[in-house]
Formats: sequence, structure tokens, C-alpha cells
Amino acid sequence: MKTQVGIIGGGPSGLCLARLLSQHGIRSVILERQTRAHVEGRIRAGILEQGMADLMRQAGVGERMDREGLLHDGIVLAFDGRLERIDMAALTGGKQVMVYGQTELTRDLYDAVLTDPHITIVFEASDVAPAGFLEGSPRLSFNKEGETVTVECDWIAGCDGYHGASRAAVPPEMIAEYERLYPFGWLGLLSDTPPVHEELIYTYHPRGFALCSMRSTSRSRYYLQVGLNEKVEDWSDDRFWDELGKRLPAAMASELVTGPSIEKSIAPLRSFVAEPLRFGHLFLVGDAGHIVPPTGAKGLNLAASDMYYLSTALIAYYEQGREDLLDRYSETALRRVWAAVRFSWWFTQLMHDFGEDPIAHKIQLAELDYLLSSTAGQTTIAENYVGLPFDASFV
Repeated sequence: MKTQVGIIGGGPSGLCLARLLSQHGIRSVILERQTRAHVEGRIRAGILEQGMADLMRQAGVGERMDREGLLHDGIVLAFDGRLERIDMAALTGGKQVMVYGQTELTRDLYDAVLTDPHITIVFEASDVAPAGFLEGSPRLSFNKEGETVTVECDWIAGCDGYHGASRAAVPPEMIAEYERLYPFGWLGLLSDTPPVHEELIYTYHPRGFALCSMRSTSRSRYYLQVGLNEKVEDWSDDRFWDELGKRLPAAMASELVTGPSIEKSIAPLRSFVAEPLRFGHLFLVGDAGHIVPPTGAKGLNLAASDMYYLSTALIAYYEQGREDLLDRYSETALRRVWAAVRFSWWFTQLMHDFGEDPIAHKIQLAELDYLLSSTAGQTTIAENYVGLPFDASFV
């Protein structure tokens, strides 16, 4: 097989990147280890920054998102019995975020990709191995139904997540990795119940952090901070709802509509960055190169800026013969990556219980009180939450 861009990973990053390139006639082959049903069924993020929403529209797959997605111009912080709203739109010149589940977004992308003449996607491609990317002759080998297949390409985009083959193929001496593990995880519950509030509620409580989120006006997503030794099977639906009610302000807890869970899972939290993001003809995109705690809703949205910079650079290469943007991809993408890592770390520190001495609890309350009484403090949260702009000077 031959193509222009070989893409490892058929999640939202790989699919959207392929579509952005296809809009300019650039051919790609996507290798996905799982089935389409498995990828679509993964429960992931549901908050899209303006940049990610714009890329979906640019990729020609934003129609259902714009029709069914919920625009939010504020979030609520709950602490010490208080509910304080941050008016993101007012503080950022009208910017908003969109609630649209990653499952739906992935389905939209697959519907477009599978009928796109410039894109070939191979499901259940096992043992994917990038090679030749340092020598200028990139290729991807994989196994399909017992047969080894090789894809020859100009460039490789590693969109295959933290545990994928792309970063693992880089010689260890060429890459630096920075990581911080957090001493807790998030227990998430998805239910077909109306959200407790029309906007997201981030709660700081001595019992631990809680988040009230949603996927639609009839489907809710809730999270609880739990210890790393906790097991999902130990959390019945009743126990989850009871604990969530204890962490919410009383007025909000009384509005909580409970019901059977559709899905429950526990995810550990980490901050991780690999540097650089380019190795010859191989580029790391999204979770393959960086991970952030979900507190700031930055995971998929951070991948969006990688997609923007890499697609822009590849389009310039094929249409104008330019290589300077490819040379600048890693440096430019990492600048926004580290800004998001910083915000996600800071917001996690602010809203979670780290089990430290009692003075830490008082300091967190004092910081929250200051931030919510200060326009500058609220603006800091709002600007980062709606998403820092892509670097306009890149082009």
C-alpha cells in the first residue's frame, strides 16, 4: 500500500486529521487496532473548545454537532456551601464551550471518513510498527488476518494515545518525558437522568472533589474523587449517588435526579509531556505526546491544536513545497501544550483534596474566595477554560 500520510489511531484525532487533509486532496491511510464499534463506544470527554468545534466544521462534519450540541457560556464553582458562577462569555469577549460527547463526535467523523475517497481505514490492524521515519523512508507495517502488510508513506502521524506504537518506536535517547502522577482517581458515572444544573458544577469539598457534567439535556455525567485503591465493583449506584449528594451544596443536592448507571469507571490522573513531538518523518499528536488531568477539560481540545498545526504544515508542504511549518510543528504545539498542562495542574490543585494537613484546606478556601471575588481571578479561569487561541503567527 502507498499513501501520502500514514495515521496510527482511528480515534477523534486521527479521524479529524485525515479529514482536514482530505479537504485539500491529501491521501491518508488510518490504522486502527480496534473495531469501529469499540472506538465509538469508549466514554470520553464531552466539552469542546471553540478551536475543536471549528476544526470539526472545517473538516465538514460539524452539522449534527451544531444542531445537537449545547453551548455553555459559564461554569459554576461550589465550595464551603457556596455556588459561584464564572461568566466565561462576559470575561472572554463572548467565547463559549460546547457540550457534545466524544462518542457522538467520533460517530460523525466515521460516517464521513468511511465514504471519503482520499481516506482508507483499516480496522483490527494489529502489531502496528512505524519504521524508516528517521531515515526519510517512513513506512508502517501491521498484521491483518494473519498477513503482514506494509504502508509506504511520506509522513507518519502518531494519533494512537499514551500506550500506542508511535512514541514507543522512538529511540529512548531522542525523547524526554515529563510526568506527574496524582494520588487519586476519578470515579465516573453516566446515567440517563437530567443534569442537576444547566451548567457544569466543579465542587471542592473536604470529602473530595466532585463534578456535575452532562452529555445532553437528558443524559448526565458525574465524577467523584476517589483513592487509587478503590474498585468500581465496590461502588453501587446507591453509594455513588449518596456520596455525590454529600459533596454538593444542600440546595443543589436536593435537585439531584438519580437513576441506574449506564457506565461506571475509574480513571487515574496524570500530567505527561514528551519532547519533542517530531522525529524525522514521524509526528506525535494528542495523547501520544501529552496527557493532562481531566479537571480543565483539555485532553481532546489539546489534541485539536496539534491537529491544527500539523494539518496546516502538511497542507503547506503539499501545496506550496514548504517545509518550514513542519520544522516548527513541535515547538509551536508544545508551547500550547505546556500552557494547558499548567492550567490543568493548577485547577486540579485548587479543586481536589490532597489529604494534607488542615492548613491546606483553609488555604484552598481562601484562594477560591479570592479568585471568585476578583475579576482578574475569574478571567484567568475563564480564558484558560474556554481555550487559549491557536498561534496565529504559525502560518
